[in-house]
Amino acid sequence: MNADDLSARDAQRSKVYAAEEFVRTLFDRAAEHGSSSVEFFGTQLTLPPEGRFGSLAAVRRYVNDVLALPAVQREWPGVAPLRVRARRASTAAHYENRDGAGVIAVPQRDDADWAMRELVVLHEIAHHLCDVQPAHGPQYVTTLCTLTELVMGPEVGHVLRVVYAKEGVR
Repeated sequence: MNADDLSARDAQRSKVYAAEEFVRTLFDRAAEHGSSSVEFFGTQLTLPPEGRFGSLAAVRRYVNDVLALPAVQREWPGVAPLRVRARRASTAAHYENRDGAGVIAVPQRDDADWAMRELVVLHEIAHHLCDVQPAHGPQYVTTLCTLTELVMGPEVGHVLRVVYAKEGVR
């Protein structure tokens, strides 16, 4: 399979990333202003606090806690355990499935604060819960929206859905 085949298969990846960057910026701006209340397309919303992680061990605990949530287990029964490992490059986090075992690779360097946050880790967990192709297709988007809603609250699920729609994500 060549690069053109991969990009055709995961055609909305860049749109998904752009939408999620917008949502992370929304959380960052709320934190900068010391208020969880934001105006979102003409509506006042109260965002929950977003978890930030100081270590790979904290990310591991969070991943295990998320997968152990009763609501997550009801939605995705029998989900396999998920390992977390360090990633050397600081430009991306990623999910990989190695012979049926899910692994999240997260950069933990000083220049990778963007990755040590709840929304990024939930993005990678969603890949584990929905390990289908295309990797950022409609099934994945639905999975991430549902997961964030179950873990962070309905406001975050709503924000993601609206921003995805604005970006043309299906």
